[in-house]
Parts: sequence; structure tokens; C-alpha cells
Amino acid sequence: MTSTDQGGARMTGTDDFIELSERRSAHNYHPLPIVIHEARGAWVVDVEGRRFLDCLSGYSSLNFGHGNPKIIAAAQEQLSRLTLTSRAFFHDQFATFAAGLGDLTGKDMVLPMNTGAEAVETAIKVARKWGYEVKGVAAEQANIIVMEDNFHGRTTTIVGFSTDPDARGGFGPYTPGFRIVKYGSAEAIREAVDANTVAVLLEPIQGEAGVLVPPDGYLTQVRELCTAENILMIADEIQSGLGRTGETFACDHEGVVPDIYVLGKALGGGVVPVSAITANEDVLGVIRPGQHGSTFGGNPLACAVANAVIELLGTGEYQSRARKLGEVMHERLRGLIGHGVITVRGRGLWAGVDIDPSLASGREVSKALMAHGVLAKDTHGSTIRLAPPIVVSEEDLLWAVDQLGAVLAELAR
Repeated sequence: MTSTDQGGARMTGTDDFIELSERRSAHNYHPLPIVIHEARGAWVVDVEGRRFLDCLSGYSSLNFGHGNPKIIAAAQEQLSRLTLTSRAFFHDQFATFAAGLGDLTGKDMVLPMNTGAEAVETAIKVARKWGYEVKGVAAEQANIIVMEDNFHGRTTTIVGFSTDPDARGGFGPYTPGFRIVKYGSAEAIREAVDANTVAVLLEPIQGEAGVLVPPDGYLTQVRELCTAENILMIADEIQSGLGRTGETFACDHEGVVPDIYVLGKALGGGVVPVSAITANEDVLGVIRPGQHGSTFGGNPLACAVANAVIELLGTGEYQSRARKLGEVMHERLRGLIGHGVITVRGRGLWAGVDIDPSLASGREVSKALMAHGVLAKDTHGSTIRLAPPIVVSEEDLLWAVDQLGAVLAELAR
């Protein structure tokens, strides 16, 4: 592939594109040295024509694969008709979206936004409003219980209750009203609750922290506690939801239904940013005209794409496929324990793999995997995450895990 920068210089290879990107953009990411040009299904191709198996899936945004035919067709059809009205008017894709997503989550109402962080912010606002208007908390006194090692986005409010120094440091002063407790301990939540607590916000599986799965029964205990204490259970299913773990939602593994679902990433099918929260009317009914909104939230293109995603999930095929392929992936990964791998965690087609830190860092392993034709990403030192598109073939999936084995063997020499 060839291209030109704004000065007219020809860019023909990976180094050219990376050099210009690094020189002209803020360094808020530390990408692997690859420049992707096109993709289909579970595979991507870089500017030099090399193929790689995508085992990151845009942090679960691409659950249904790159260029999913049904999603692309829906986007193309909508692109030719109508892309934006703002919510100042109704449009013909919105009702289907609201009803479809409400039915998928079993909730009465939907409030759409664009990004995952916006959806989390929306849930926070709704929980506070509900606390004041329904629960009767005194003005300005509401608190929300959150978890250590959480990742809910990077807005100024959200980073204020992060425990990650990189996400939090240097961005204060921070928004008050949050209490941080140990993840996986219902008792820690119980001890933090007081009369002004309006919600518990958690990830059913903590993705950025390394695909941390809580102890069995934890979500059930949180649900029971929230019900008993008259506080809202908010489940951030932005990464864990929409088929990734082998169920529609990670909460489904314990039969738990939160008061508010927070959704994003895969809801946009890898085409456009789409996020939303869903809840019953006794919760979302507290929001009235002018109190929350977004020019692009719930736009026609986003709704058309999300409608296609909802239809795909309605068949149950993707959930079943993630469950079956996840069993295959985890079995093969467990075979690497003691051979450069310390621990494997996860659920469905999602795994956190702790590499022996004496062997290599997670980034070093990710770079070595890239040389073997597999794209993965590190997190927190020596951990890598694997989350290939659910459309990946079993053969390709096993090949990818074998490449990890080969990399670890090379590093051990």
C-alpha cells in the first residue's frame, strides 16, 4: 500500500506510517508496531500484505468478526438513506432498537449513547437521580460502591475512582461520591453500604485487570445484598457482554439480573460506536427531557447496526459458539501451565494468561506473537489477553494457542 502525508511525501511501509503517527498524534497509546490495512472475519492484513489472526477483537468490539456481512449490509443500506437526525426528531430505526435491546436485556427502557465511558457516566447519573427521587437520599449525599482494579473508561469522573496509577495520576481533583472495595467480596460491599448508598457498580468479569473472574456465587450475593438494601446493581457488561463469555451476558452464568445493564463495544458491531444502558421504568423513568442526551446518541446509523447485532444474538448461535470454542481454547491454554505460563483465567472465548515474569513481560510476548502471525495485547506487566472474534475457526484458534506455546519455548532457550 502507498499513501502520502500532507506534505506530499510517499508512505510505502510500516515504518513510514508509524513515524508520522507518532510524530503527529498524542502518545496516549503504546501500539504494537503493525499498521493494519484491511480485515475480514478473524484475520487482518497489514500495509505490507502480511496476515495476522486477531486475538484482541478491539477489546471485544469485534465479537462478530471484521466485516460481518449482516452488519455491513445493514450499515450500507442505512448509509444510503439516513445517518443522523439528532434526538430532536424520531427516526425509523430507533423504535426497533429500543424495543429490541430492551427485550434482549429483559428491561423496559433503553437510553443510548456512543461510547462505553458515556454509558457508565449515564448509569452513574441515573443511579444518583434515582437515589434522590425514589430512595429519598438527601441532596448531594449519594454514594456509589465500586471495585478495586476496575476499568470503566477514562473520563475525569471515572478515573477518579480507578485504582490504576496510570489511569488516575495527574487528573485530579476527583469527583466525590465513590467508595472503593475489594473485588470478589460481597462482605466488603456490605461493610461499605450506608443509608446514602444508591448503587454498586461492577464488572461481572474484570477485563482490563487481566480477565479476573470472581468467585462462584459472588454476583448472586451482590444481587441479594442490593435487593435487601434497596440499592441498584449496575453491571458493566461493555467487554463481557453480547456473547463473549458463552452467554448473552456474563451475569447470566449465575442467573443474575442487574438493575442496570451498561453496554457498548460489540453493540456497534465493529462499525460505529454504540453504547446504552437499559433498566426498568422505575429506574430509567427518573430521566426527563433536557436532563441527559447526546447529539449522536441513538442516531439512525448506530441503531441500524445495533439492530443487526441484536438479531445475530437473538439466534443464540454466537453464544453457543463462544462457549464451545472457549472450552477448546482454555483446555489448550492450560497445557501451557508450567511451560512459561503461570495461570490461565477466563470464561468463554476470553482468557487472561499470566506469563512467568522471569521469562518475559506481556508486551515482549505480544511482540513475539506478532512475529508468529498472532495479534494479542498485554495488560498489567506479564499478563496477556486473548479474545478472538467469535467467528474464528477452531483450527485457527488452536493454531494461535500453539503459536503462544512456540513463543514461550523460544524465550525459554
